[in-house]
Amino acid sequence: MEKTAASLLSFAIQTETPQAYTSELAEFLYQKLVLQRRPLAVNFERTTQNNEQVFTFKLQDPQGRWSADVEMRIGKTVDVRLTPSSIAPVPQQVLDQFKDDTYTAVETFEEQTRRRTVYFTWVEGVKMMPEKSPFRRRRPLDKILFENMILLYIILLVFSVFLFFLLAPIFGDLVPFALVGVQLLIVLAAPRLIAHGADWRITEKNSNVHILMYTVPREESQIFRQKFNKDTLMQMKMEIYQKTLALGKTIDCQTAQEVFAKYGITCLPENIQVKTVNVYKLVKTVADKFGVPVPKIVISNTIIPNAAATGPGPRHGTILITTGILVQLEEDELLAVLGHEFSHLTGRDPLALFGLIAAEYLFRFYVILPILFDYDIFLFYIYFIAAFIVIFFIAKFFEARADLVSAIRMGTPQFLASALRKIGFKRLSMEKSQSLRFQTWLGFDPHPPIYFRVDRLEKLQPPVEVKHPMLRSIKDCINGFFASF
Repeated sequence: MEKTAASLLSFAIQTETPQAYTSELAEFLYQKLVLQRRPLAVNFERTTQNNEQVFTFKLQDPQGRWSADVEMRIGKTVDVRLTPSSIAPVPQQVLDQFKDDTYTAVETFEEQTRRRTVYFTWVEGVKMMPEKSPFRRRRPLDKILFENMILLYIILLVFSVFLFFLLAPIFGDLVPFALVGVQLLIVLAAPRLIAHGADWRITEKNSNVHILMYTVPREESQIFRQKFNKDTLMQMKMEIYQKTLALGKTIDCQTAQEVFAKYGITCLPENIQVKTVNVYKLVKTVADKFGVPVPKIVISNTIIPNAAATGPGPRHGTILITTGILVQLEEDELLAVLGHEFSHLTGRDPLALFGLIAAEYLFRFYVILPILFDYDIFLFYIYFIAAFIVIFFIAKFFEARADLVSAIRMGTPQFLASALRKIGFKRLSMEKSQSLRFQTWLGFDPHPPIYFRVDRLEKLQPPVEVKHPMLRSIKDCINGFFASF
């Protein structure tokens, strides 16, 4: 966010929308940001300049206390500028709401566009894999391994309750310690589990991920899905590879058009996009910023946007990146997200969280269980739920610290905020409700609410200097929790 004397609010949103659908995006934004805002939005005008759709309109207070002129340029980037046109200042809440609504509208349109987009992804020198549909039902193992490792720890410890009754007659009172030891071995093996569940390994020799995106016209999407199944798409993907990467050439739109034409698909260059990301270079850039070696890098070939890190430290850690996050985020945003993940590795957060959960488990078994189980089983269940709420709340400290450390090391808090807006736009929209904000702080989610993370990052001004990131994060999370009442 930039604030100057000439401009009250300006921001830009990089889009993945093909050129052919710029007008469609513009119409969508008009419906969401202008028509639905009337009578707050008035004096609307629409023109075309240099292949961009340009909106101008006025936002005004119904009581006439303030107003601002809005200019929105819609092309490959959605550039927005609000300039004050009244003496009275525009309330900050209005500015924040308009920015949130703009991000939500753009990302909603892009999600709808993804539903009719065909993605082909290649990593040089490795086996080709079919793309996973972003709308299929996710396997429980995907959620456990590819999101926050705290969920894996919780499942292991809940499972240990049942395992305990099987082993107690043999090992007696030492069973909890034995179970914690086994669980620690599983946690240490988590990097290998993630690598095994991923599709490709990225190294310095095969550092590039190539992504081709063909957006099917809306009127043809139903027929396309019926006509082209998974096997046919895989064959098309193979033929594009053989005509390009296999010959040392780059993926290009012309070759894709030739292959599509062979299968009876007539497409315009404006409907095709090609993106190549040097993933190894990105990760190494962040590793250098943190002064640590490059960890193992793996790619999961799914359009679901995600990145995760696990392991006892960067030397023995694993970074997971999905093709979806490579599609949705720009390079600066990817670097900021990777900075967040490296903070987990360098802070040894997976081990710290495991230690926290293991300590609670042993405390529950040796202290709480003997007192409450015989006294009142209902109180034991209350303690059990309360303990999990506290564990997840403490886990939010680690996530908030990872945001802060990324901002400090990478120096780009605004790009991490932008990435969070894009990835979490649905949740951000839900969190507009004050009642839901309180619930998100106490839910079984290790991440603080998106609105809190975005607001916190956007208030930081580079260079970010914080002496004790964890203490600052604890304080910010507690303040954010009480502010949600």
